Amino acid sequence: MDASAQRPPSKKDVFRVVSGNFLEMYDFMVYGFYAAAVAKAVFPNDNEYVSLMLSLATFGIGFLMRPLGAIVLGAYIDRHGRRAGLVMSLAIMSIGVALIAFTPTYASIGIAAPILVLIGRLLQGFSAGAESGGVSVYLSEIATPGNRGFYVSWQSASQQVAVVFAAIIGVSLRGFLSEEQMLAWGWRIPFLIGCLIIPVLFWIRRSMQESADFAHRAKHRRATLGEIYRSLLQNWAIVLRAVLLVTLTSVFFYMITAYTPTYARQVLGLSAHDSFVVTVCVGIANFIWVPVMGAVSDRVGRLPVLLTFSVLIGLTAYPVMAWLVSDPSFGRLLAALMWMSFLYGGYQGVMVVTLTEIMPAEVRATGFSLAYSLAQAIFGGFTPAVCTYLIHETGNRAMPGLWLACAALFSIVGTLTLYRNADIARRGTAAVTPA
Repeated sequence: MDASAQRPPSKKDVFRVVSGNFLEMYDFMVYGFYAAAVAKAVFPNDNEYVSLMLSLATFGIGFLMRPLGAIVLGAYIDRHGRRAGLVMSLAIMSIGVALIAFTPTYASIGIAAPILVLIGRLLQGFSAGAESGGVSVYLSEIATPGNRGFYVSWQSASQQVAVVFAAIIGVSLRGFLSEEQMLAWGWRIPFLIGCLIIPVLFWIRRSMQESADFAHRAKHRRATLGEIYRSLLQNWAIVLRAVLLVTLTSVFFYMITAYTPTYARQVLGLSAHDSFVVTVCVGIANFIWVPVMGAVSDRVGRLPVLLTFSVLIGLTAYPVMAWLVSDPSFGRLLAALMWMSFLYGGYQGVMVVTLTEIMPAEVRATGFSLAYSLAQAIFGGFTPAVCTYLIHETGNRAMPGLWLACAALFSIVGTLTLYRNADIARRGTAAVTPA
């Protein structure tokens, strides 16, 4: 295994590790896309707003388990290896996917229906707590010198493929099924498709080789769980600053992907077909911009890219949303989200690799996963619910833009405070200097 791990990384190595990441994001997107249908099937209520809020809150509750998953599974990855931890996270994730896919309606089993869906979401959240961190750390450790940003960017790029795949399924179903059929049983089809691809993903991920970096460290000395958690506590300041960076990408991603179909239909009054087509375009654009900007950061450094895109997001988020809601149309929705996709890709392409570089090696997966999960739990996962609430309370349909601008401010503060640390600044500089 060691010899194999020492060979130059190939496209297959990248594909093997990001395959499970695809399922994580696919299922999260599917739930967000069909939140209204799940609300009617599992959370019946005479008030449509309350029913939708219950469904969106359940979407967000799954994120509350992410910090626990980050601490437990992240430490497992740092102690037992990237491969073993990522196989375990995929197994737990698969149980959650199946629970949601096969849960009967509220009309059939009563209160047990929302409870089962909630358990499924909690399991998904627990596994997802370490999935992104484990994948990103693995990619950073197999990256060739001077290309770490490009390699790590494929963690996020694989998630964009999941967004496109989920949205294409949505467009197809809307073309073949009526609204009544979608609400009755059609919403289950995307979840069932997720169940069908699980065996293939297991087969792919089990063929992964351990990263040479971890294998080398583990060969000389494997850290105990106590040492991992003590080191995590000693580096709490880095983790909290990293949370500020992840807050922006968490809010941004779920706003322009999972929330888009619901926002376009229920707030802007556009068709389901239009909203899913725009989501497909967003996913494709994200897929292009994320690795491009990851590669750019390998050449010019992490700090300039992080600050430039954080400022652009903060300055343009609300004006773009205000322009969109002033005269909603398919064209305006597409234009607004293409601009936001560029901003998201520019920021995300460098933010993820930055997290892998600022964390000490012995807690690289745990620290990354905890920072990512805390931001997702506090801000990202509840973004659809927060946006729905803000619009309902203020009557201003552009309020999601203000929510995004606040997240950009957090990122600017986090970036500046992180790079004031001389050690972190040196790590970032070394990472972009070809060997």
